[in-house]
Amino acid sequence: MSAVSSLLFEAGCNILDAQQFDDTETGHFFMRVVFDRLEQAKSIPEITASIEELAKPFAMTFTLRESSAKKRVMLLVSKFDHCLADLLYRWRIGELPMEVTAIVSNHGREHLASSDLAELPFYHLPVTKQTKMEQEARIWALVQETNADLVILARYMQILSDGFSAKLSGRCINIHHSFLPGFKGAKPYHQAHERGVKLIGATAHYVTSDLDEGPIIEQDVERISHRDTPDDLVRKGRDIERRVLARAVRHHLEDRVMLNGKKTIVFTS
Repeated sequence: MSAVSSLLFEAGCNILDAQQFDDTETGHFFMRVVFDRLEQAKSIPEITASIEELAKPFAMTFTLRESSAKKRVMLLVSKFDHCLADLLYRWRIGELPMEVTAIVSNHGREHLASSDLAELPFYHLPVTKQTKMEQEARIWALVQETNADLVILARYMQILSDGFSAKLSGRCINIHHSFLPGFKGAKPYHQAHERGVKLIGATAHYVTSDLDEGPIIEQDVERISHRDTPDDLVRKGRDIERRVLARAVRHHLEDRVMLNGKKTIVFTS
């Protein structure tokens, strides 16, 4: 940390925020630094070159990004559009610093109610067991064509193939209810009601080939009582999914998430 701080000082930069974590189990050190360049500061290429030299003896990997540069985001959705509508609203009011490149759905636009869809590129890519590989190839082509930095599965109810998951490693976020693997299949909230659960929740994570078991970014829960009906659980579940996904996406957009094996380091604000 001191070496990085000294480098930035000598380059004419002012540190605005600094967070660090030393994982004693793995021996890995993680750091997030936000800084601005003062009037006589070195250029970004010069600072980058200095950090590259500093990184060598520490075996350090790093990324350097202008905070004003918005990540390009593609959103995938099926019929349930509560997460999509919430993300688009937060994007429209400036809460999520991103550039939406496309909306992709395996169902038609008529299933989605968000008014923000009118101004965004929309792609209807239906899928069957027989056409899954072709459909994923088309989505991957769109990711490349639009230079998407991040893909969000905003309640996209399709399991990505291992190959597609690998291509999107570290830049694809999914949301699911936290009953998995306890309540798999259709109507999980109804299954939970039948079992008399006292907590429901949601988990946002990076997508891997292991279904719903990728590195976790954000989670939340809400208490349930015997008075809650299955419809109450569904309603409360939608609220949890919306806010958990939005927080996870914001953490990623602000470069607050770092992968640490099967886990993540999240430097919250």
